[in-house]
Amino acid sequence: MILPITIYSDEVLRRKAKPLKGIDTSHEELIGNMIESMRNASGIGLAAPQIGLSMRLLIVDLSPVQGYENAEPMVVINPHILAVKGYNAMEEGCLSIPDIHADVVRPSSIQLKYRNEHFEERVDEFSALMARVLQHEIDHLDGTLFVDKLQRRDRRKVQKSLEDIAAGKVHTTYPVAEINQGAKAS
Repeated sequence: MILPITIYSDEVLRRKAKPLKGIDTSHEELIGNMIESMRNASGIGLAAPQIGLSMRLLIVDLSPVQGYENAEPMVVINPHILAVKGYNAMEEGCLSIPDIHADVVRPSSIQLKYRNEHFEERVDEFSALMARVLQHEIDHLDGTLFVDKLQRRDRRKVQKSLEDIAAGKVHTTYPVAEINQGAKAS
Protein backbone atom coordinates (compact mmCIF):
# COMPACT_ATOMS: atom_id res chain seq x y z
CA MET A 1 0.00 0.00 0.00
CA ILE A 2 1.35 3.40 -0.95
CA LEU A 3 1.49 5.71 2.05
CA PRO A 4 1.35 9.52 1.87
CA ILE A 5 4.63 11.32 2.50
CA THR A 6 4.77 13.79 5.39
CA ILE A 7 5.81 17.23 4.16
CA TYR A 8 8.08 19.95 5.57
CA SER A 9 6.63 21.80 8.58
CA ASP A 10 4.77 18.77 9.92
CA GLU A 11 5.70 18.44 13.58
CA VAL A 12 6.54 14.72 13.36
CA LEU A 13 9.54 15.61 11.19
CA ARG A 14 10.97 17.68 14.07
CA ARG A 15 10.66 15.07 16.82
CA LYS A 16 13.24 12.54 17.90
CA ALA A 17 11.72 9.20 16.89
CA LYS A 18 11.16 6.44 19.43
CA PRO A 19 13.26 3.25 19.36
CA LEU A 20 11.61 -0.02 18.41
CA LYS A 21 11.70 -2.76 21.04
CA GLY A 22 11.15 -5.51 18.48
CA ILE A 23 9.32 -6.21 15.25
CA ASP A 24 6.20 -8.18 14.48
CA THR A 25 4.02 -8.81 11.44
CA SER A 26 2.62 -5.27 11.55
CA HIS A 27 6.17 -3.89 11.26
CA GLU A 28 6.90 -6.29 8.41
CA GLU A 29 3.83 -5.00 6.57
CA LEU A 30 4.89 -1.42 7.32
CA ILE A 31 8.37 -2.08 5.91
CA GLY A 32 6.82 -3.42 2.70
CA ASN A 33 4.55 -0.37 2.48
CA MET A 34 7.50 1.95 3.07
CA ILE A 35 9.49 0.34 0.27
CA GLU A 36 6.50 0.59 -2.07
CA SER A 37 5.88 4.22 -1.09
CA MET A 38 9.54 5.19 -1.50
CA ARG A 39 9.71 3.59 -4.94
CA ASN A 40 6.41 5.21 -5.98
CA ALA A 41 7.90 8.60 -5.07
CA SER A 42 11.17 7.80 -6.89
CA GLY A 43 13.11 8.01 -3.64
CA ILE A 44 16.17 6.10 -2.49
CA GLY A 45 15.56 6.48 1.23
CA LEU A 46 12.58 6.83 3.53
CA ALA A 47 12.39 7.21 7.31
CA ALA A 48 9.29 6.40 9.38
CA PRO A 49 8.71 10.06 10.37
CA GLN A 50 8.30 10.79 6.66
CA ILE A 51 5.13 8.71 6.73
CA GLY A 52 3.98 10.25 10.02
CA LEU A 53 5.34 7.59 12.39
CA SER A 54 7.63 8.41 15.29
CA MET A 55 9.78 5.28 15.21
CA ARG A 56 13.47 4.67 14.54
CA LEU A 57 13.00 2.78 11.29
CA LEU A 58 14.31 3.62 7.84
CA ILE A 59 14.62 2.07 4.42
CA VAL A 60 17.33 2.60 1.80
CA ASP A 61 17.17 1.29 -1.76
CA LEU A 62 19.88 2.50 -4.12
CA SER A 63 18.80 0.25 -7.01
CA PRO A 64 17.40 3.18 -9.07
CA VAL A 65 20.87 4.77 -9.09
CA GLN A 66 23.26 3.97 -11.93
CA GLY A 67 25.94 1.62 -10.66
CA TYR A 68 23.72 0.29 -7.86
CA GLU A 69 21.11 -1.51 -9.98
CA ASN A 70 21.63 -4.81 -8.13
CA ALA A 71 21.30 -3.30 -4.66
CA GLU A 72 18.64 -4.77 -2.41
CA PRO A 73 16.50 -2.62 -0.11
CA MET A 74 18.07 -2.23 3.31
CA VAL A 75 16.02 -2.02 6.50
CA VAL A 76 17.64 -0.13 9.37
CA ILE A 77 16.15 -0.13 12.87
CA ASN A 78 17.42 1.89 15.86
CA PRO A 79 20.59 3.13 14.10
CA HIS A 80 23.49 4.71 15.93
CA ILE A 81 26.55 6.13 14.15
CA LEU A 82 29.66 4.93 15.99
CA ALA A 83 32.37 6.61 13.90
CA VAL A 84 32.78 8.87 10.88
CA LYS A 85 35.63 9.46 8.45
CA GLY A 86 36.30 12.10 5.80
CA TYR A 87 33.90 14.76 4.58
CA ASN A 88 32.48 15.77 1.24
CA ALA A 89 29.70 17.88 -0.21
CA MET A 90 27.00 16.46 -2.43
CA GLU A 91 23.62 17.63 -3.64
CA GLU A 92 20.70 16.26 -1.64
CA GLY A 93 16.96 16.37 -1.96
CA CYS A 94 14.16 14.98 0.15
CA LEU A 95 10.71 13.54 -0.48
CA SER A 96 9.44 15.63 2.46
CA ILE A 97 10.82 18.82 0.90
CA PRO A 98 9.83 18.50 -2.76
CA ASP A 99 11.73 20.33 -5.49
CA ILE A 100 14.47 21.68 -3.23
CA HIS A 101 18.04 20.49 -3.75
CA ALA A 102 21.23 21.80 -2.19
CA ASP A 103 24.77 20.75 -1.38
CA VAL A 104 25.22 19.27 2.08
CA VAL A 105 28.55 18.45 3.73
CA ARG A 106 28.56 15.06 5.46
CA PRO A 107 31.07 12.42 6.50
CA SER A 108 32.03 10.28 3.51
CA SER A 109 32.06 7.04 5.49
CA ILE A 110 30.40 5.87 8.69
CA GLN A 111 30.44 2.93 11.05
CA LEU A 112 26.85 2.13 11.96
CA LYS A 113 25.33 0.02 14.72
CA TYR A 114 21.75 -0.95 13.92
CA ARG A 115 19.24 -3.77 13.79
CA ASN A 116 18.18 -5.32 10.50
CA GLU A 117 14.73 -6.46 9.36
CA HIS A 118 15.07 -9.58 11.56
CA PHE A 119 15.95 -7.34 14.54
CA GLU A 120 19.47 -8.77 14.55
CA GLU A 121 22.13 -6.36 15.77
CA ARG A 122 24.74 -5.39 13.18
CA VAL A 123 27.78 -3.15 13.01
CA ASP A 124 28.82 -2.28 9.46
CA GLU A 125 30.80 0.35 7.62
CA PHE A 126 29.28 2.30 4.76
CA SER A 127 30.80 4.79 2.37
CA ALA A 128 29.97 6.96 -0.61
CA LEU A 129 26.28 7.25 -1.52
CA MET A 130 25.10 4.63 0.98
CA ALA A 131 26.76 6.51 3.86
CA ARG A 132 25.17 9.76 2.71
CA VAL A 133 21.66 8.35 2.35
CA LEU A 134 21.88 6.58 5.71
CA GLN A 135 22.96 9.83 7.41
CA HIS A 136 20.17 11.77 5.70
CA GLU A 137 17.57 9.25 6.87
CA ILE A 138 19.04 9.00 10.39
CA ASP A 139 18.75 12.79 10.58
CA HIS A 140 15.00 12.34 10.01
CA LEU A 141 14.90 10.03 13.03
CA ASP A 142 16.54 12.79 15.08
CA GLY A 143 14.18 15.55 13.91
CA THR A 144 16.71 17.13 11.55
CA LEU A 145 16.15 17.96 7.89
CA PHE A 146 18.83 18.44 5.26
CA VAL A 147 17.93 22.13 4.95
CA ASP A 148 18.97 22.55 8.60
CA LYS A 149 22.52 21.69 7.54
CA LEU A 150 22.75 24.32 4.82
CA GLN A 151 25.06 27.27 5.09
CA ARG A 152 23.23 30.52 5.78
CA ARG A 153 23.45 31.84 2.20
CA ASP A 154 22.16 28.54 0.79
CA ARG A 155 19.33 28.48 3.31
CA ARG A 156 18.30 31.98 2.25
CA LYS A 157 18.12 30.79 -1.37
CA VAL A 158 15.53 28.13 -0.51
CA GLN A 159 13.63 29.96 2.24
CA LYS A 160 10.77 31.16 0.01
CA SER A 161 10.27 27.65 -1.36
CA LEU A 162 10.21 26.28 2.19
CA GLU A 163 7.59 28.84 3.15
CA ASP A 164 5.50 27.83 0.14
CA ILE A 165 5.71 24.15 1.12
CA ALA A 166 4.75 25.01 4.71
CA ALA A 167 1.74 26.90 3.33
CA GLY A 168 0.63 23.80 1.44
CA LYS A 169 1.79 24.91 -2.00
CA VAL A 170 3.15 21.49 -2.92
CA HIS A 171 3.04 19.74 -6.26
CA THR A 172 4.29 16.16 -6.35
CA THR A 173 3.71 13.03 -8.36
CA TYR A 174 3.20 11.09 -5.11
CA PRO A 175 0.60 11.38 -2.35
CA VAL A 176 1.39 13.72 0.53
CA ALA A 177 -0.09 13.83 4.01
CA GLU A 178 -1.96 16.80 5.35
CA ILE A 179 0.50 19.19 6.94
CA ASN A 180 0.72 19.24 10.75
CA GLN A 181 -1.28 16.06 11.19
CA GLY A 182 0.92 15.10 14.16
CA ALA A 183 2.58 11.81 14.95
CA LYS A 184 0.70 8.56 14.85
CA ALA A 185 1.17 6.03 17.61
CA SER A 186 3.85 3.48 16.99
